Amino acid sequence: FFYVRNHRELKFARTMIFTVEEINRDAILLPGVSLSYRVYNGCGSENLIRAAVEAISGENSKSCSDQVQALVGHSSSGVSGDMNLILSSLSVPQVSHLSTCACLSDRRLYPTFFRTVPSDRYQISGLAQLMKYFDWRWVGVIYSIGMYSEDGTADFVKEAKKEGICIEYSLPYSQISKNLFSVILDTLLESSSNVVLLFMSLSYAKSFLSEIETYKITGKQWIGTESWIMQSDLASADRKHILHGAMGFALPQASIPGLGEFLLGLKPSDEPQSALIKAFWEEFFDCSYSPSNTSTMCTGAEDLRTVSNDYTDVAYFREENNVYKAVYSVAYALHALLQCQNGSNPTTGKLCVNKNEVQPKLVSLNILKLFDLFALYDLVNWQMKEDGSAEISIIGQYDASFPKEERFILKEDVIIVWGGNSSEVPRSVCREPCPPGTRKAINKNKPVCCFDCFKCPEGTISNQTNSPDCLLCPPEFWPNENRDKCLPKPTEYLSYKEIMGALLTAFSCIGVFLALMISVIFLTHKETPIVRANNSELSFLLLFSLKLCFLCSLTFIGRPSEWSCMLRHTAFGITFVLCISCVLGKTLVVLMAFRATLPSSNVMKWFGPMQQRLTVLIFTLIQVMICILWLTINPPFPNINIDYYKEKIILECALGSAVGFWAVLGYIGLLAILCFILAFLARTLPDSFNEAKLITFSMLIFCAVWITFIPAYVSSPGKFTVAVEIFAILASSFGLLVCIFVPKCYIIIFRPEQNSKKHLMGKIPPRTI
Repeated sequence: FFYVRNHRELKFARTMIFTVEEINRDAILLPGVSLSYRVYNGCGSENLIRAAVEAISGENSKSCSDQVQALVGHSSSGVSGDMNLILSSLSVPQVSHLSTCACLSDRRLYPTFFRTVPSDRYQISGLAQLMKYFDWRWVGVIYSIGMYSEDGTADFVKEAKKEGICIEYSLPYSQISKNLFSVILDTLLESSSNVVLLFMSLSYAKSFLSEIETYKITGKQWIGTESWIMQSDLASADRKHILHGAMGFALPQASIPGLGEFLLGLKPSDEPQSALIKAFWEEFFDCSYSPSNTSTMCTGAEDLRTVSNDYTDVAYFREENNVYKAVYSVAYALHALLQCQNGSNPTTGKLCVNKNEVQPKLVSLNILKLFDLFALYDLVNWQMKEDGSAEISIIGQYDASFPKEERFILKEDVIIVWGGNSSEVPRSVCREPCPPGTRKAINKNKPVCCFDCFKCPEGTISNQTNSPDCLLCPPEFWPNENRDKCLPKPTEYLSYKEIMGALLTAFSCIGVFLALMISVIFLTHKETPIVRANNSELSFLLLFSLKLCFLCSLTFIGRPSEWSCMLRHTAFGITFVLCISCVLGKTLVVLMAFRATLPSSNVMKWFGPMQQRLTVLIFTLIQVMICILWLTINPPFPNINIDYYKEKIILECALGSAVGFWAVLGYIGLLAILCFILAFLARTLPDSFNEAKLITFSMLIFCAVWITFIPAYVSSPGKFTVAVEIFAILASSFGLLVCIFVPKCYIIIFRPEQNSKKHLMGKIPPRTI
């Protein structure tokens, strides 16, 4: 057995002796065979080489049976690796209780190396899972010089990368280099990561903490490895700001009956030739075996139960259990090797081997068959007290035998103390996660954890944290203000409830009311000359058509439906043609009337009331036929327009056939132009009340309105298209109503003396003042 001079290593050596004696007392495990041991000081290369050579050559052995068959140790991975390079030449098995470096699992380099402690690859995986669990994605690593720490750190960096954890810095520490410590100190003060992994062996951890404790490095969550995380003697009042809340994985607790009493029962008289035991004893009790004025004499009868240190801490066993299992693994290998049934070994099927024929190579082969380790760790948390002592609490476990996603288990209802005086889980990220409404973009010039967040473009959303892409909303939806949810687009159409719709409705109703009032006035004065002039029947028909024009504008307001879409354009087209036809008829009556005053003219005979009615009917029927064809071939229909506006839906009436729509408008325009030309020609005819002038002016307004309607209609978006069309209908209708009928109503009501045949014929002489 190999050990170095410290309390913990003495405890390991004494555990090995306890285990050997326990095995020797077992009459079943190795009947007729007694194990013996040698304990070597494993400090320094000379002792290592001497011990290794002695193990191979059998030097100082009294017989073949005294030859070293296996070595237990060393605690250091680097030392164990160097030893095995010597031991493996003759297949001498080496069983380590604490060498955890994953590199030692390479059977090509270390064929006879075995261990009862899990490989660091399990601890490294556990550390990565721990950081992933608490979402610590931005961490720093400080490691010591040597195989254990250097290889372990390199493996941790690889494992962390797999789990999406980034390493801000990875710095080496040496006990003899002040420059390396200065770099570490400056980095800790300037770094943005709040989690620091201290990947060091125990001796280096003690040295590092001794140096760093004088500096106020606060706000850090320290993570330790199994090599030092259970060493409560590292705690002190000066280190409280560092170790308070520290976490790490420790080897599991175990119970070994009788071992505690054996350790505490040690007396120098048990090993009278051992100078090391005496040296430890002097250190334990602050006494001396040599006469001295400064210290008391050691009696050898002192009680170890009265002192507190690593050696006397027997409340539970962790690493000691690995020593216990290491010795037993050699015993079980010998047990399997020495089995004999009917002249052959039941395990190997070969000839039986007696105890004098045992060779290290055979022992090595049998040890190999025993090992099938799965790692089990306790997750521990340092909870410092006011006096600087530490209570190390178990807060969880890591069991490598479980599926990967179930290996890390945190205990429920457990009190966890966090580093950096934090009352909650510390945050350690290079960049906070991209919230919903943004997308995550990797910056090629920075670690993967230092990504950028960009707001989703217009029309897209992301509803997850750290979303790599933004998703388009469906056509009927639009993102909310935060761009993390698609909401139904608001619908837009000209409604009675909004101000513009209400105003247009009011003007339409006013137009109907005025037309109705004029109709009443004309009806009550229907026998008067001004009403009877120019065909009163056409006047009443024109007033009726104007009422319909005002009313048809209401069909354009409200939510479009199949029937409203077909009705609005056809009703508008037919009523306006009826209106223009009446005006055209009245214009023709004026022209024909003055033609009839010429000698030998019988024009009025050919354009009497019947012909006037037929003219209006024929012109209107043509428009009816156009509308019927339009509705039959490709009628207007309600349409959801999602293209004009990105953020809202326009409910509109699609024309169906654009040809049909423009044919309706074109026919109205044709009649209006014809009417305007005829009225313009008749404007100079002699008459006191020449209606042609009024018709000319009304048609001028009508044509102006509809000429300006076309570009406004084409360029107006959404509900404004409908508003422009309603405005054109109302404006042209009011133009006809006011220009043709208001002057007549004025004479009827306010100038009744002018409402006479003589006045209309221009036979009343003008007044003289």
